[in-house]
Amino acid sequence: MTAKLANSASPHQGPILPGLDAVTLNSILGRDDPAWKNVARTPCLKAEKLSLMTGCELFVKYENMQYTGAFKERGALARLLHLTPEEKVRGVIAASAGNHAQGLARHSSLLGITATIVMPQHTPFVKVQQTEQLGANVILHGADFDTADAFAHHRCEEDGSVYVHPFDDPLVMAGQGTIAVEMLEEHPDLDVLVVPIGGGGLLSGMAVAARRLKPEIEIVGVQAALYPSMLNAVKGQQLPVGGNTLAEGIAVREPGQLTRHVIKAHVDDLLTVDERALERALSLYLTVQKTLSEGAGAVGLAAVLAHPDRFQGKRVGTVLCGGNIDTRLLSSILMRDLARQGRVARLRIELLDVPGQLTKVADMIATGGGNVIDVSYHRIFNDLPAKATYLDISVETNDRPHLDKIIENLRAAGLPTVIADY
Repeated sequence: MTAKLANSASPHQGPILPGLDAVTLNSILGRDDPAWKNVARTPCLKAEKLSLMTGCELFVKYENMQYTGAFKERGALARLLHLTPEEKVRGVIAASAGNHAQGLARHSSLLGITATIVMPQHTPFVKVQQTEQLGANVILHGADFDTADAFAHHRCEEDGSVYVHPFDDPLVMAGQGTIAVEMLEEHPDLDVLVVPIGGGGLLSGMAVAARRLKPEIEIVGVQAALYPSMLNAVKGQQLPVGGNTLAEGIAVREPGQLTRHVIKAHVDDLLTVDERALERALSLYLTVQKTLSEGAGAVGLAAVLAHPDRFQGKRVGTVLCGGNIDTRLLSSILMRDLARQGRVARLRIELLDVPGQLTKVADMIATGGGNVIDVSYHRIFNDLPAKATYLDISVETNDRPHLDKIIENLRAAGLPTVIADY
C-alpha cells in the first residue's frame, strides 16, 4: 500500500541521521531556507522507451540539470547554511577535483563565504578553471586526491577554515536526501529507489528521507564492480577494490564511517555493475533519452538493465546524478557501443596483393548495403605468404544480422574475413 505524503514538504517522523536532530533534518528536507531557490527542483520523469526495454516502469531524476551538472550542490548548500556566523567568517575548504568542488564553490560564492578547493597538481585545467569561475580559490597540491585531502586538513589547522567533507557529514547527507523527497512528492507510488554509491552520502541521505515518507519503500544501492568498497564495509566481504572505471565519480576506496552505518540500517540491497553495463547505460541515456550522463550517473540504469528479474513489473525510481563527462571519452563509448551492436565493425580480410582487390571488396560491401569508413593494408607485418596481404576495412551496417550477411558474402567470394577486435 502506498504511504500518504504529508501536506508539508518536510517529513516529520521516521529515522534521523547520526549527529543530526529531527528539527534540523526536517528543515533541510523541506528546503525551508530561501537559499534553496538556487538549487533546481529537477524533473523526475517516466522513461517510456527505457521502461519497455527493462520490463519495469522506470522514472529518472535528472540531476544532470543542476547548474553545475550534478547533485553535489544540495549537500554543499545544506552544510553551508548551518555554519555559525564565526565559521562563515573563517571560510570553508575541501579537497576535490570533481562535482563537490563546483557545488561548494558555487554556493559559497552565492552566500558570500570564502571557499578554497585543493586539487591534485595534475587536475585538468578545465576543471580548475570552472571551479575558479564559480568563485573559489584553487590550490594545486600533491600528486593524488589523498595528498590534496591531507593538505586541506592541514590548512584547516593553520587558518581555522571549516572542512566540508564530500559525503561523510550528516548535513551533507541530509542535503542529498532532498532528492528522495522531491521524487516521492512527485511519484508517491514508487516501489523502489535505485541509487549510486561512492562514499555513500547520496544513498544514505536518500534512504533516511525516503523512509520518513514511505517506510515500506525498497532501497537499492549500486556500485561499480571495480569499487565495491561499501559492499565490503557493510557485508564484511573482501572483494578487490581498484582499477580504471567509467564511473570515476563513485570510485571511492574507503566509504564514509557515518554513511556505512546508515546504509546498513536502512538500505535493502547492494548491487554492482561491470564496465560493459555502465557503457551500455550511458549510451542509452544519450541515444534513447537524449540526455547526457557521466559514468556515475548511469549506474542506476545499468543495474536495472543487468538485473531485469530483480525489478520486473515494479515502479522504479533512479537518479541520473551527474552529466559531467569528457567529450572525447563520450565519443569513444558511443563508438564502442555501436561496435557491440554490429553497426560499426573493422573487418580483417586476407587477399592477394594484386591490383583490383580493394575495388572488388568495396563493391561487394556497397552491393550488400554497407558503407566503408576507412581502409589500411598490412603488407609487411604479417605471417602470410609474400604475395598475400591483410586488408583492414572499417564498415557501417544496419545491425548485427546485416554485418553477418556482408561477411558471409565476402567469404563466399573466396575472401577469408573475420571481425577484428575493438
